[in-house]
Amino acid sequence: MHKSLLIFAALPLLAGCVVETVAKTAVDVATIPVKVAAAGVNAVVPSQKKADEKRGREARKQDAERGKQLRLPQERCQKGQPLPTDPCVQQPAAQQQY
Repeated sequence: MHKSLLIFAALPLLAGCVVETVAKTAVDVATIPVKVAAAGVNAVVPSQKKADEKRGREARKQDAERGKQLRLPQERCQKGQPLPTDPCVQQPAAQQQY
């Protein structure tokens, strides 16, 4: 008899656990499609930070290439091997004093 009474007394406590578990499961099931959709969007659309980093890398690469293209003619002029299109600056002849 005591076991039956104990089981009946424990039922409301267990019912709370069951209700809580069922409610939590229902919330999890309801939020799964939202989480899946968000993950899909994040995988397809790059984040703004990544896009900014990519633009920065491309800009630095272009700047480095521009600098290289500006230095090449100067280096050829200094070595005495300019191309006809290189804008070499002629060193002024030593000024004669009278």
